[in-house]
Amino acid sequence: MADLSGLSDEALAVFAFAAYHQFSSGQMVRSVVQKDGAGHKASDAAVEELTGRGLIEADGAEIRFTSQGEEALQGVIAGIRGNR
Repeated sequence: MADLSGLSDEALAVFAFAAYHQFSSGQMVRSVVQKDGAGHKASDAAVEELTGRGLIEADGAEIRFTSQGEEALQGVIAGIRGNR
């Protein structure tokens, strides 16, 4: 699994948001909204941090997990489920 140690809470929140959507939909999540137009958005610093680690790609509207980011997200989900 990709190393998430040292990430800020804002960066980890992106994974928590994606995990929530995967749990609630039952579908694999590969991307999440970066800015929803209703005032909710991922922190610019978090996006920069995750992009710098190679975990996401972002275009201002959408955050797409790289293969390394998808692996990390599945690790987060496994950890929540207690499957680590």
